[in-house]
Amino acid sequence: MVLVGLLLLLLLLLPLLVGTRLLWGQWKLRSLHLPPLVPGFLHLLQPNLPVYLLGLTQKLGPIYRLRLGLQDVVVLNSKRTIEEALIRKWVDFAGRPQIPSYQLVSQHCQDISLGDYSLLWKAHKKLTRSALLLGVRSCTEPRVEQLTQEFCERMKARAGAPVAIQKEFSLLTCSIICYLTFGDKEDTLVHAFHDCVQDLMKTWDHWSIQILDMVPFLRFFPNPGLRRLKQAMENRDHIVEKQLRQHKESMVAGQWRDMTDYMLQGMGKQRVEEGPGQLLEGHVHMSVVDLFIGGTETTANTLSWAVAFLLHHPEIQRRLQEELDRELGPGASGSRVPYKDRARLPLLNATIAEVLRLRPVVPLALPHRATRASSIFGYDIPEGMVVIPNLQGAHLDETVWERPHEFRPDRFLDAGANPSALAFGCGARVCLGEPLARLELFVVLGQLLQAFTLLSPAGALPSLQPHPYCGVNLKIQPFQVRLQPRGGGGRAARERQ
Repeated sequence: MVLVGLLLLLLLLLPLLVGTRLLWGQWKLRSLHLPPLVPGFLHLLQPNLPVYLLGLTQKLGPIYRLRLGLQDVVVLNSKRTIEEALIRKWVDFAGRPQIPSYQLVSQHCQDISLGDYSLLWKAHKKLTRSALLLGVRSCTEPRVEQLTQEFCERMKARAGAPVAIQKEFSLLTCSIICYLTFGDKEDTLVHAFHDCVQDLMKTWDHWSIQILDMVPFLRFFPNPGLRRLKQAMENRDHIVEKQLRQHKESMVAGQWRDMTDYMLQGMGKQRVEEGPGQLLEGHVHMSVVDLFIGGTETTANTLSWAVAFLLHHPEIQRRLQEELDRELGPGASGSRVPYKDRARLPLLNATIAEVLRLRPVVPLALPHRATRASSIFGYDIPEGMVVIPNLQGAHLDETVWERPHEFRPDRFLDAGANPSALAFGCGARVCLGEPLARLELFVVLGQLLQAFTLLSPAGALPSLQPHPYCGVNLKIQPFQVRLQPRGGGGRAARERQ
């Protein structure tokens, strides 16, 4: 009875609280030249939010404000405005807003993706980046190729049968992260982490959590979604802590088998200049979480989008296979193009670039926060203002891209004819895993098209429209594909001659 009374009281007071907060916010900003404000505050309920936000530019221009719950945010919808803020004035906009779900998921911001900008954050990012680019540099490409080859062999065993390819890609990318992070690709560990990531992202994206970020004081009321998120985090932390404990017990000083060894041994060597604090095991813990959250579903989604577009454009698929046959030999020959020589496969690179342009990994990036008062294209941006880069909107800008909604990989074959896309963000907050993701996309898509022809089951083409309401990632709607082996070309045929 008491709970019902509290809820009724909240409903009565909510309009007053919202109105008071908005009026106070407007009063503080009254002397500034701010971007124009979009009426209303229920914008998050719009389907296909990035495209909706781009549509608002026709009346308001590429930069404007809108209200998300109790907070004003600035939205950037063009490449020029995004680069102005995140590259030329990156120091001003390198912060992260410290909203409730971020603080909960990231262990009070010991996290690279969600943590606020600081000298300690820079040292944390440097350690994780070094582990990815230096700690496992020599084995990354061979391991990605090995796991992709094993994936293709599993798919051959299911030749001709419809395959839910997105789940298969998700397990593949999770196994790659497991191998690089822990030196282990055992099915039990891969499935444990895969299920953990799926559960965490599904719970985090639920409206009952998203509303807490819009109206923070609601966290003091009963919320089953919040309880499920905490349970998912406990499961996540249990799995990671077990791996860290095993690594500490077995690692040899001065040697590293994987990224975890590298980070555990390197955390004490990172100097945090002119700032308090030092890197601790909790930072390594959250680096592992970042690698799995940022490196599994994002890459799997992009690979799934690539397959879906190629099913709709069989002529591009045919040209890709001709290019692969020309460079690697006909059919599934087992030959390879080293990633450093990827220029030998220009159409494959262009296809990946076009998929990333049309379906960027995280279409609205993650929100930035102004670390100090600044400006963007003549508009004042006060300290603390949240800034959202609409990456997908920038990729669909008709003033920059010719026929932007069409899938046309050839646009990237003419060097300099098109600007580079912003699929992984830019500036200080550019995606840490971009080099690994690009390697995976190149290797997996190349080996898949070398070994198989992609066909739609019973001619049923997948939808190219994303889930209308999604969270951080631009999710593809579930679909199936038939993988038809390309037959007896290549090495086997030559050996029989």
